[in-house]
Amino acid sequence: MLSDLKNKRVLVTGSSTGIGAAVAQGFARFGARVVVHYNSSAAEAEAVVAAIRNQGGEAQMVSGNVSSSATAKAVVDEAASLLGGLDVLINNAGAMVKRAPLTEVEDELYDQVLDINVRSVVMASKAAVPHFRRAGAGAIVNTSSIAARNGGGPGAGLYAGAKAFVGNITRNMAKELAGANIRVNAVSPGVIMTPFHQRFSSPEWLENMRKTIPLARIGDPEDCVGVYLFLSSQAMSGYINGQTIEVNGGQYMP
Repeated sequence: MLSDLKNKRVLVTGSSTGIGAAVAQGFARFGARVVVHYNSSAAEAEAVVAAIRNQGGEAQMVSGNVSSSATAKAVVDEAASLLGGLDVLINNAGAMVKRAPLTEVEDELYDQVLDINVRSVVMASKAAVPHFRRAGAGAIVNTSSIAARNGGGPGAGLYAGAKAFVGNITRNMAKELAGANIRVNAVSPGVIMTPFHQRFSSPEWLENMRKTIPLARIGDPEDCVGVYLFLSSQAMSGYINGQTIEVNGGQYMP
């Protein structure tokens, strides 16, 4: 039933590595026309585009720091221009920036974390709405995190709070945009082995986390792909709106 993704015009923000890269390639496998977005990882984005094209898929790439409202809009508009419109927006760009306990939080870090995890989602979604209206429908899938549910690990308070914001604004956008035939949902990954955890999590911490997961393993980016595709497919999830789906091996069960 994912055949309805064929020829859909899809932008995946933050798709040069990790979950975003896997999701972009997943859409392409089902015939979607994909724009890969990156900020600083140009070589990695080029590799994702090349992998898609080598499999016979269609992919292009755009760059820009979506922490900026103007840039977030420019990225969405450029993607829509390249594709001739837009059907699906995956708001995946995000970062912890660094771990910092409350007593070490400064304005600069606060702004960085909230801008990349919150502002980017709000402003990219806002920019996508006119394109969806012209298309007659649309789907937005935001990336939240298990940290939004459990408060995150040591020094991750800003990141956890930002991802909790993403979960709640997903519900609000779902209500607001439903009348325009635009569905909004979110995916909440658990502990997934990406550059995020390679940078911010020690092997000891990861092993401790693994022991709390009923499926007894750390997740892989590919474990998340199916949910993004499912939530973007009208045939598969046309009556699902305002939901956050947890992908964590059973570590957290709401």
